[in-house]
Amino acid sequence: MAQLRLIIVTGLSGSGKSTAIHVLEDLGFYCVDNMPVALIPRFLELWDRSSEDPNRIALGIDLRERTMLGDLPRVLDELRGSGHRVDVLFFEASDDVLVRRFSETRRPHPLSPSGAPAEGIRLEHEKLRAVRGHADRIIDTTALTVHELRRELRGLVMGADQAGVLTINLMSFGYKYGIPTDADTIVDVRFLPNPFFVQDLRAKSGLDGDVAEYVIRGEDAREFLARLSALLDFTLPRYLREGKTYATIGLGCTGGRHRSVALIEALARTLGDVSRRVRVQHRDIDR
Repeated sequence: MAQLRLIIVTGLSGSGKSTAIHVLEDLGFYCVDNMPVALIPRFLELWDRSSEDPNRIALGIDLRERTMLGDLPRVLDELRGSGHRVDVLFFEASDDVLVRRFSETRRPHPLSPSGAPAEGIRLEHEKLRAVRGHADRIIDTTALTVHELRRELRGLVMGADQAGVLTINLMSFGYKYGIPTDADTIVDVRFLPNPFFVQDLRAKSGLDGDVAEYVIRGEDAREFLARLSALLDFTLPRYLREGKTYATIGLGCTGGRHRSVALIEALARTLGDVSRRVRVQHRDIDR
């Protein structure tokens, strides 16, 4: 079996495990919540046979797995003995904070017959004591906001060098084909002169040098790029600070072939640095 990076997410109900699973999914892990302990070795075996990618998997395990949770230490030893990198993250918070979180969501505690959180939390502490003792990292979310938890987990999993990297998706598009629904920011560039109306440029695209020069040579285009770059220099670090791992910026012209393409290419050249990964997509260039 090929070596896997496996993260086990466990801990107290209401401590942030679901948020952790979502963060790991954003970081490229294949995530399965509420995985029965007894099925973990078989699941990894099937995964290896399927040649699926990525080789990074995160499994959520908690007291919904009632019968075989005590087998977790043995299973962890077997997986590590097979050469896999296994990390167990145990999430917890103070009892007062857990009670408040359950009260805010109005959900019953899974271990409390009456649904009252305090009794369920006490029982959960007892039942998870052995699991907590096998954790590689205990994460106390008592004083953490959701954004702070995302940053801490991202730094823990990816390492300090990669935790501060933001992926920027730059997309050109044509308004005549509809606005992209996955864009975080959309800017209309139809105010610029249109190469479509220049006979020698109509059949070309913004990837051609003469089209790009036609679009960008004007004072309006140069000022637009400078102002947009300044805006993104201000906002993108703050997106990262709030826990975003990617941002999609869309520039639209009429057909998505000339102006928006040339401007996206120019913008990509100005945005790339060590703290960013820039990806370019020209959605409608071939329509």
